[in-house]
Amino acid sequence: MSLLSVTNLHAGYGQMTILKGIDMALDAGEIGVIVGPNGAGKSTMLKAIFGMLNISEGTVGFDGADITGIRSEKLAAHKIAFVPQEANVFPSLTVQENLEMGAYSRRDAYDAVIDSVYEIFPDLKDKRGQPAGELSGGQRQMVAFGRALMIEPKLILLDEPTAGLSPLFMSVIFDRVIAINKTGVTVAMVEQNAKQALAIAHKGFVLANGRNSYTGTGNELLANPDVARSFLGG
Repeated sequence: MSLLSVTNLHAGYGQMTILKGIDMALDAGEIGVIVGPNGAGKSTMLKAIFGMLNISEGTVGFDGADITGIRSEKLAAHKIAFVPQEANVFPSLTVQENLEMGAYSRRDAYDAVIDSVYEIFPDLKDKRGQPAGELSGGQRQMVAFGRALMIEPKLILLDEPTAGLSPLFMSVIFDRVIAINKTGVTVAMVEQNAKQALAIAHKGFVLANGRNSYTGTGNELLANPDVARSFLGG
């Protein structure tokens, strides 16, 4: 049984339907990458999964439970974390304080979890007393990742994690996504840098006009000439 199962999902904003019957399934331990043109519904997909939008039709299943429409503030208990594209750190708080904010729902000791975050992001340990707003864009993204990991999620949703970053930091972020996944966390990631993202994906989903256009392994989609021509610029 899939860890995450999205079936015939219809959702949008107000009266505007963006997703028009999306299907997606990820097994535990996989990296799933969602790509497609602007306006395809990629970020809308993550927001619908995370309970930020009204779902008019279809279901979202997670770890054997129906989580369709459960609001985002309740999903931490299901071990689902979401890292939005923008406004994803508290700029006036230090790196350490940002991580501690990620543990707000915990009622147990979490020092070991912070230590594990610093193992994945060693640069942050050196800057743990520095306000997050003083960091580079790539470092702030690492803080956002780290804060999301404080609930020890089974699934992390990443919305455009390399947006606005230099090519160097893009590679660093993709490496950190792999490192997170190697700890056992399943990843569902929306990404504009499609070639690089599909290269690390176990599964890829190409969306267009709110619908599935292609689904396959990352390598299958990279090798598909129709996908390359229509969505990968080649």
